[in-house]
Amino acid sequence: MPVPDQRDPEVTRAILDSWLVDRLPGARVDRLETPSTSGFSAETLLFSVGGADYVAKVAPTGYQIFPEPRFEEQYAVLRELHARGLPVPEVFWYEPDASLLGAPFFVMAARPGRAPSDMPPYHQEGWVTEIAEEERAALWDAGLRAMASVHHQDVKGLEYVDQTRYGPTGWGQRLAYYENYLKWAYTGTVPVAERALEWLRAHPPREERPPALLWGDSRIGNLLFVEGEVTAILDWEMVTLGQPEEDLSWYLYLDRHHRDAVGSPGLPGFPTRAETIARYAALLGRDLDDLRPYDVLSGLKFAAVMARIGQLLIHYELVGPDDPFPYDNTATRLLHKVLEEL
Repeated sequence: MPVPDQRDPEVTRAILDSWLVDRLPGARVDRLETPSTSGFSAETLLFSVGGADYVAKVAPTGYQIFPEPRFEEQYAVLRELHARGLPVPEVFWYEPDASLLGAPFFVMAARPGRAPSDMPPYHQEGWVTEIAEEERAALWDAGLRAMASVHHQDVKGLEYVDQTRYGPTGWGQRLAYYENYLKWAYTGTVPVAERALEWLRAHPPREERPPALLWGDSRIGNLLFVEGEVTAILDWEMVTLGQPEEDLSWYLYLDRHHRDAVGSPGLPGFPTRAETIARYAALLGRDLDDLRPYDVLSGLKFAAVMARIGQLLIHYELVGPDDPFPYDNTATRLLHKVLEEL
């Protein structure tokens, strides 16, 4: 849910003009789009210079979604993955000085394409509802191939994304991170998330393979498409190391959420869960481990994120202080259903 944003476009344009002097000599910003509202993640500014389109991502300030935004890490990851040939935006500059735009920011090239909508969910409205069934199937598969390109990366040189402050790489670290997240996110409790955490401790996956690079927020809503092909993999706030099953589960889980949230059986053309798992095993070149622990982890993640959003809605007085949103929302209801299915 957006919150008011008071950024002055003319002041922002003047700041960017001055900042660009030493980076693009003679350049002037000839188009700037600033959001009238923003969410709780990084702010996005769109601007043009001499016919070239750029995106400035400004780090979140004040209340935010994640305990550690890891903003500079996102810039470093994008630089490295673009150099390796992955379809991520090319990034040019990182600015740590918060006095300019109120927070550190980095600038990258704008990429062509359109992303499936989260609000309203793409199973209900938007361009995905208007394309042919075979185009939806191709879109889904292109997303899987993009995700596999991340999982096939050598993690050497990317070790800094590992969240070792929560423990050694692997399952224990992931649970410690989200246990901390829940405590940080919301001043109350989220009973179904606590149940999920207890179940996850008792049912760890095998995780016998070396860790892979994980995109983290792996879903088709974070991909740009042109004619069914991925032009950009976006949003790396949740990047880490782990098992590819975790990303695949999130890819499936968010799609299920977007169906359940609007009471939709799903648009024709999207492959089934079983078909997706089989296809992804082929893309990885190995059998997949049981996804059930990762499905519960996906539910825990989403419940934690929504608890934080609920806490922020209370903070901004968009809902009352006793509103149940932090612990009763579409994410917690789906997690309850997933636990009941085990």
